[in-house]
Amino acid sequence: MSKPVHPQEISLEDAVFLLRLARKTVEEYLHTGEKIKPPEDTPKHLFRPGMVFTTIETYHDYHHRSLRGCIGFLQPVYPLVEAVIRSAIEAAFHDPRFNPLEKHELDRVTFEISILSIPEKIEVDDPWEIPKKIVIGRHGLVMKRGWFQGTLLPQVPIEYCWDPETFLAETCMKAGMEPDCWLDRNTEVLIYEGRVFHEKEPKGEIEERDLNIEYMKLCKVLK
Repeated sequence: MSKPVHPQEISLEDAVFLLRLARKTVEEYLHTGEKIKPPEDTPKHLFRPGMVFTTIETYHDYHHRSLRGCIGFLQPVYPLVEAVIRSAIEAAFHDPRFNPLEKHELDRVTFEISILSIPEKIEVDDPWEIPKKIVIGRHGLVMKRGWFQGTLLPQVPIEYCWDPETFLAETCMKAGMEPDCWLDRNTEVLIYEGRVFHEKEPKGEIEERDLNIEYMKLCKVLK
């Protein structure tokens, strides 16, 4: 298997291609009920394995959006272009938190993709050192213990102005565990990097989100 795509390998041009593909995937699925195939003009490196989450949001204005669906892959089980197609369908129609997306919503939602690196376990002698390994705005988290597992993407703590300890606690609860599960040595705490690209408005211009700047502005963090 070829080497997975790292987020830093993705250009804005790649991101525009993938985001437009995500929207087209959902549009075509609504009309035909079928999953489209990767386009013939797909750049070759996007056929390498990749990790991605597709997020769909109801657009109110540039600063106000509400989640409409979010599903993705934390392991490189598909070529990146295929992972975008599959995650777009899953986010639009199979997120158990929401009803399936309907045609009339297409002009009122924005698409966002998060390109992720392979999660790596945080190795420390003392679990209390774990928060020091987490950079808000760069890292997403995964919690694993037995059958319990959950993740929160890098943009989530930005939206709520969480510090690393709160981010850890919230990820524990997302995984169905107690808030301090990260202090349990039987819990695996993994981090991954992510780059996030979104439509500025429905069907509009595509940009990369600078999560560090967003965090400083929104949460008034002094660096």
